[in-house]
Amino acid sequence: MIGEESEKVAGKRREEEGGKIFFLWWQELFRLKKVKVKNPSLRRLLSGAFAGAVSRTAVAPLETIRTHLMVGNAGNSVGAVFVHIMQHEGWQGLFRGNGINVIRVTPSKAIELFAYDTVKKVLQPKEGEAPRISFPLPVPTIAGAAAGVCSTVLTYPLELLKTRLTVQRGVYDNLLHAFLKIVQDEGPLELYRGLVPSVIGIIPYCGINYLAYESLKKGYRRLAKEDRVGHLATLLIGSAAGVISSSATYPLEVARKQMQVGALNGRQVYRHLFHALSGIVEKQGVAGLYRGIGASCIKLVPAAGISFMCYEACKQILLDEEEATSKNG
Repeated sequence: MIGEESEKVAGKRREEEGGKIFFLWWQELFRLKKVKVKNPSLRRLLSGAFAGAVSRTAVAPLETIRTHLMVGNAGNSVGAVFVHIMQHEGWQGLFRGNGINVIRVTPSKAIELFAYDTVKKVLQPKEGEAPRISFPLPVPTIAGAAAGVCSTVLTYPLELLKTRLTVQRGVYDNLLHAFLKIVQDEGPLELYRGLVPSVIGIIPYCGINYLAYESLKKGYRRLAKEDRVGHLATLLIGSAAGVISSSATYPLEVARKQMQVGALNGRQVYRHLFHALSGIVEKQGVAGLYRGIGASCIKLVPAAGISFMCYEACKQILLDEEEATSKNG
């Protein structure tokens, strides 16, 4: 008994020491003035990858609950889904599929943020210069939509595999097994089921998201009368932008998830986006298109904010000195 007590105390002490070491490492990381990564494309990719991995791991339980709410196989509320997962899988179930989620989000976010910054830099005139081309939409909207499409098309199979691993418990052993089983049983094109609604949904989502982010950031600078936006302000601004864009495009996200799940437990297989939308409305009413939006917004508040905050912080760390003085994220 005494040995068990001492072991628990020692274990707790090791956890506390590990937490302190991690905190000090994180603190020192953000105190760095710069890390020499001269290639601007590599800087953006590294920053985006880091932002994606950190933000998704932080909100993995909410992502799991949201996915279950969307496909409706574990309860009709956040509380009911949480209780169902804890009873059947334990706390590990809340992080089910997080490994594949990180594998998916890391390249996805890296590509998205890299593409956004690159396209915006090409389209947006430098300070003091007249626009070379007149666009019907704001540059952040165009750049965000282009970035979202690039990221979605290149990483979509990983998104589908993550959804299957999360929802279809006991069917797949791991990522590779899920990939091989889907290709063998359903064909390689099944890996892209739901791609069209994903692309259709990501265009307005990313367009609105980045426009809201840039607009809120400009508004903050005017109100605060500061050129630089701090980490906390970036966290709040990114969170607000994520909630705005998610609320505006949520029905398309629900349709996409329903198409990805396929014929699970005798479910109807939707052929295309409008078939999914009409089928959901017919069975569940208009409210079905917004099923799980509460959990989605709760997830997006920290996820979007953490993502933007980590991205901007990493860019500041990795920027060259002369570039850092002329840019603020």
